Formats: sequence, structure tokens, C-alpha cells
Amino acid sequence: MPTTQFTYDPFDPAVMADPLPFYRVLRDQYPVYYLEKWDTYALSRFSDIWNVLELNDGTFVASEGTLPAAAVLAQHNDGPVPDPPLHPLPFHANFDAPIYDEVRRCTAAPFRPKSVPKLAERITTLANERLDELLPRGRFDLTQEYGGIVAASVVCELVGLPVDLAADVLATVNAGSLAQPGSGVEVANARPGYLEYLTPVVKRRRSDEGHACPIVDNLLAYRLPDGSALTDMEAAVQMLGVFIGGTETVPKIVAHGLWELSREPDQLAAVRADLGANVPLAREEMIRYCAPAQWFARTLRRPFTLHGTTIRPGQRIISLLASANRDEREYPRADEFIWNRPIPRLLAFGRGQHFCLGAHLARLEITIMVTEWLKRVPDFQVDVESACRPPSSFQWGWNTIPVEV
Repeated sequence: MPTTQFTYDPFDPAVMADPLPFYRVLRDQYPVYYLEKWDTYALSRFSDIWNVLELNDGTFVASEGTLPAAAVLAQHNDGPVPDPPLHPLPFHANFDAPIYDEVRRCTAAPFRPKSVPKLAERITTLANERLDELLPRGRFDLTQEYGGIVAASVVCELVGLPVDLAADVLATVNAGSLAQPGSGVEVANARPGYLEYLTPVVKRRRSDEGHACPIVDNLLAYRLPDGSALTDMEAAVQMLGVFIGGTETVPKIVAHGLWELSREPDQLAAVRADLGANVPLAREEMIRYCAPAQWFARTLRRPFTLHGTTIRPGQRIISLLASANRDEREYPRADEFIWNRPIPRLLAFGRGQHFCLGAHLARLEITIMVTEWLKRVPDFQVDVESACRPPSSFQWGWNTIPVEV
């Protein structure tokens, strides 16, 4: 890629098709890159992003959303941006403390380190039920039909939906993440397709119907600083992070990670030699190498200087987590998949206040799905020509990985 005329824009069709070459140039030559059109700075190096996301002093806020669409970024700010109004309450990640912390706690119960291991038996059952159905067919989609259905089934149970809706939930979330070149994906928006599933769940629990659901029940009990409660729609919107994040990311990491292992027979054999000890190591490399999320945004409320560039209140930064995952300064031979690579620090789940709520569950799901696959599938081949990685400004992952067993 010629650097004399280098430009980077996350919504550029060329970037959406393959951002990795752009990330390398950014890391090497433009660690704080200004996107004039969006009045936004792109950060691409691991250590810079690590240090920025660590700050929790009000310098950076998510008032415009953690993944603002192009239409939002096109509006340039003249100074700090206030929190959104309380009603209708947008996704809680748009707020700073205390609202962000309080609503996040409402949804956190199933994802705490002590709670997540209780789900292991159920996830193992779901994974093997899928394999029982898929393996006799000989050919199927590793991303959607294996990892996708298992992950969506777990999400359904966590938010109080029947598991037989898993395929529909998966299709809805996948469709919501597609974006046309020139525009972005705004996960914080209350997309009608998502809320058609979630709002009825909230309504049933408010009427004291159905099974107890800690996430919903906590949201219904929550009161905003002005003393008001959440409407059904507002409570459903707060569940979008669980609904979308829990459904979309893990299947792509599992399928892509297994594909990478299959490319390197020696690595695959090494992992198989002791699944209990080695899958957790390979899992971390799968997360680093295969995580599909590309970036998240913050808006400044205070001036901040990095590499001699001062960013003003109202301007934004986008932290290119996918670039950080490939930063040679943090990971030697970063563009290679090395199953037992030492990974003392990882940014794929974010860092600081907005660290991924489901990180512990994601790790458990990946471990179980990879382990059960390797236990039951002695040999498999990916149909490389038919694999599909749609262009995306955000979830740039392998949506389709056909596999033959």
C-alpha cells in the first residue's frame, strides 16, 4: 500500500473489506491519526490504547455511543458533550457514572466470575446436542450452525427467551451488524428487530409471569437519579449488550480459531495432546487473533495530549482494538497464529470502565466449544473458497466457514 497518499477511514470500502494493511501503516507512521471528516482521532498502538482506556476520570465519555454511526460523527462538537436525557433512556453505555455503573450492575449477575462456572454443564450439553445433529451431515457452517446456535441458545436462556428461538435470534443479530460502505453500525440504537424479542420478556416479568430472570428483574427494580423507573422499552434497550454481544462474537472466534488450528497440523496436534491444559492457552490466542470487533469510540470532555497531539473537548477518539491485537510492539510475529503464545495483556475485551461484561462467559464458551469439537471430530477441512467475511466497519469476522468432517 503506498503511504505517500495514505488515508484511513473506518467507513471506506477498502478498509471495510480488509483493515489490516491500514492498521500496520497507522501503527508505524500515524499512531494518532486525524480523520478530518469526522473530527476524530484514530489510535492504533497497543500501549496507547491500553493507557487511554485505563483512564476513568471523566476525560473520555461515551455520550455519543461506543460505536457511533457516520451520521453521528458527521456532527462536529463545539466543546464537551453532555449526557443524554434520562427519558427515553438510551443504552446505558452512553452515560458516565453513576448511571452507567448502576445499570451495568443490573445486568451483571450471570456474568460474574463466581456465576459463570455454573453454566459450564449446560453449555457442554448444548455443544454436544449441536454436534449430534451436525456431524452426521458431513458438511455444515462452523460459524453459524455450530458456534452460532450454541451461543444464541445461551443468550436466550439468560434473557428469558425459549431456546427454540436461537436460530431466529442469531439471524436477527447478524443482520443488524451488516453495514454499507460509508456508514457504520450503531449497536446502542434500539433496533426494532432486537426489541421485538426483548420487550415482551420485560412486559411478562413486570406482570410477574414467566420464570425469574435476574437481568430483567434487576432492571425493573432500578430507579434513575430522578426516582423514575424504566419503561418496558427502556429496560429492553439495556439488554442489547447481552443480546448482541453474547450472540455475535463468540461463534466467529470459535470457528475462525478452529480454522487457524487446522492450517497448522503441528499446532493442532499439540493442542489435542492435552485438551484440558492446552485449549485454554489456544483460546487466548484465538481471542487475540480472531476477535472480530474493530474499534470503539469515546468523546473527550477534557483536553488530552498523546504523541504531541492535543485532542480537544468534543472531539473523539476511536481505539482500534483490532490493530492493537496485531501490534508487533506487544506481540512478536503478531500476524502469525501461535497457539501457546504468551499473552500477558489483552485488549480484545476492552479495558477499564467499559471492559466487556461477558468476558468470563465468552472464555468459558470458547473453551467448551473448542474442546468438545476436538474430542469428537478427528479430522475436518474448511472449504476455503466458500468461506465468507463480509465487509464491515465493526464486526469484521468470518460469518460463514463451511466445514467438512
